[in-house]
Amino acid sequence: MSSTSQVQGRLQGVLSTLKDGLVGHRSASTSSKVPALSTPVKLGAIELRNRNIMASLTRSRSVPTTIPNDANFEYYVQRARSAGLVMTEGTVIVHQGTNWPNAAGIWSMEHARAWKRITDEVHNVGGKIFCQLWHTGRIANNDMPEQKLAGKPVPGPSAVQARGGEGLFERFGLDKSSGYSMPEPIEDPTTIIADYKNAAVMAKEAGFDGVELHSANGYLVHQFLDFNTNKRTDKWGGSVENRCRFGLETLKALVSVWGPDRVGIKINPCGGYDDVGMPLEETKETFTYYIQEILKLKLAYIQLVNYLPQMDPEFDGKKRGTPHDVLGTYGPLIKDPSNPSASDTTKLLLNGGLNPDQANELISSQLIDAAV
Repeated sequence: MSSTSQVQGRLQGVLSTLKDGLVGHRSASTSSKVPALSTPVKLGAIELRNRNIMASLTRSRSVPTTIPNDANFEYYVQRARSAGLVMTEGTVIVHQGTNWPNAAGIWSMEHARAWKRITDEVHNVGGKIFCQLWHTGRIANNDMPEQKLAGKPVPGPSAVQARGGEGLFERFGLDKSSGYSMPEPIEDPTTIIADYKNAAVMAKEAGFDGVELHSANGYLVHQFLDFNTNKRTDKWGGSVENRCRFGLETLKALVSVWGPDRVGIKINPCGGYDDVGMPLEETKETFTYYIQEILKLKLAYIQLVNYLPQMDPEFDGKKRGTPHDVLGTYGPLIKDPSNPSASDTTKLLLNGGLNPDQANELISSQLIDAAV
């Protein structure tokens, strides 16, 4: 039996146990000697007091600009008192005309100083905090003030407009029919990678414990991965290897600033959200290669996102995403003692639809390291 089949069998056993309502009754698999949600874990260089990871939750509280303020301070410090690790909201790395105009940013010393006040207090209450670095790519509108401040049009891998944005910008004074703008193809992707590296430097100045690359949910890195949004014919598009190049080179830039043990990545293979998604076989081929190459970098963790129906929009009467068993498909690549190519350093985080019982059982069964 292959290692993937073995892990999938263990996963099915866990899910059957949960379905039968057996979780909560202590057994050999849930003894105090086996890791559970409330036990410590080490992610790269970071020691966490528990395995309960606070997810990135987009907020629009950095009013009147992208500079974090008292509302941000209160929000993060409150949550740092209990979470093992706090992930910031998606934190924009340059001016971007998103429908979250007051999302916090991290590209200047002014941003860094404002975040430093927050990270200092997070550490004072015993917490740890990573900054999620976010570029929305084509998920933006040219008429939004932040995009005008950028001095350039909405960018993307190719000139492929995203569906689903109509009406999102109306509350900011744009026409109700206004959606996401047709993106301007990025002439030289290395300029955007340089923006990510600058944001990583600013995050270090701000006192974060590490950074996470947002490579999920149809944003810029995900747009490069997907052949429906990436129509390039240069080294940044076409083959699986080329479509993965942007995300991998961006990770290398972050590692050059932080070292691998303070860098993580968020991945959503099922797509759907923000109009991305490929057929199943192409999805598996792309994300298997992507994860295998990421593992060579020995990052602190990979955060996988489960399929969530509520995050999968419908277009022309059909769901956009590609539902499949994320943990069963990609988990064995990352965490499997019987697989010699699996990582012995990079931890596996699972995000999406978990309750505490499920998280405890998956951790105790050594299928994941922590839950988001």
